[in-house]
Amino acid sequence: MTEARPATTAVEPLEAFNSTDLDDLCDAAEAAIKGGGGFGWLSAPPRHIMEAYWKGVVLVPDRRIFVTRLDGTIAGSAILVRPPRNNEAQAFAAQMMSNFVAPWARGHGLAKQLVVAVEDAARAARYTILNLDVRDTQTAAIQLYESLGYVRWGTHPCYARVDDAVIPGHFYFKRLTPQDEAAR
Repeated sequence: MTEARPATTAVEPLEAFNSTDLDDLCDAAEAAIKGGGGFGWLSAPPRHIMEAYWKGVVLVPDRRIFVTRLDGTIAGSAILVRPPRNNEAQAFAAQMMSNFVAPWARGHGLAKQLVVAVEDAARAARYTILNLDVRDTQTAAIQLYESLGYVRWGTHPCYARVDDAVIPGHFYFKRLTPQDEAAR
């Protein structure tokens, strides 16, 4: 009897698409959307729209996409959004958005690795606050964020509409200090 080898995981910034990266990212995003863990989309758009979206994210200078891989295949992503250059008053705060892991890749710690990688990149870029928002229905994501020290500062009661139901959304922030990093 042979033992199953443990899955290999990795998180990395995606600067350009290599070989199957775009297909893998679209497949993972479509699976997450179908699994109810979408990031705005409630149903997967046509493939050419999804491809154009991801290509656009890679091109925008103030956005940095991070992907997580399971055995080399992209299984999820998160985007670090820098504040606009004309907003000096909030230049210390970045935002994390479009965070997901495909259902087939869950249970390997990828979501936590992804959030930590975005936090580390934000810290390295000298941001001291990381903001995010999440639908109330994303209970696993909410548990993860709260376990990592994110503070809920508000709730929007009419944040999203899903299947004709109005869903609340929650807003979180985390101070990115050396003490936060040491606590991990």
